[in-house]
Amino acid sequence: MYSNLKQTIASLANLSVSEERKEVLNSLVSYIQSKVHSKEEIRLNFICTHNSRRSHLGQIWAQTMAFHFGVSNVFCYSGGTEVTAMFAKVEETLSNQGFTILKLSNESNPVYAIKFAENEPALICFSKKYDANFNPKNGFAAIMTCSSADEGCPFIFGAEARIPIRYDDPKAFDGTDLMNAKYEERSLEIASEMFYVFSQIKK
Repeated sequence: MYSNLKQTIASLANLSVSEERKEVLNSLVSYIQSKVHSKEEIRLNFICTHNSRRSHLGQIWAQTMAFHFGVSNVFCYSGGTEVTAMFAKVEETLSNQGFTILKLSNESNPVYAIKFAENEPALICFSKKYDANFNPKNGFAAIMTCSSADEGCPFIFGAEARIPIRYDDPKAFDGTDLMNAKYEERSLEIASEMFYVFSQIKK
């Protein structure tokens, strides 16, 4: 894993996960643990309305923490109820926190290759609907990262589990003096919670 990213992960020790949030996260822990016990692939699809901010952060940090804790056969995805673009501030924030990011295209919905380690495959990130062909069609957990997607999609076809893990949208601070700090804060919050989730898995 990249050294700057290791430092970011080490800093998560300063961020405690509340007992209330652990109760929310334990549904995901149980899902992953059941897959580990049965030696099945673990597919996690992080879903938000626009697939532009929180769902990508969830996807990227979950894949990173699976690697960090040596939980194998984990495949993380993200999607939305509509297509927009991965917001550029997400790329900047993750780059500052130690990821290596290559922008593969420059259209209105750019494609990014995001790496957490030199010899591990890149995550291919772009905005897409949760049921796009790029994502799994069945045998996955749908992790609802925002209230509007959770309430607006009563049924996620193909999902064998639906787990709401909601986060406040850093978009509320776009264009303000707090923008950089709030994106960093949200990314680290999601990182700390995915750290907790994968730290609980018994291999």
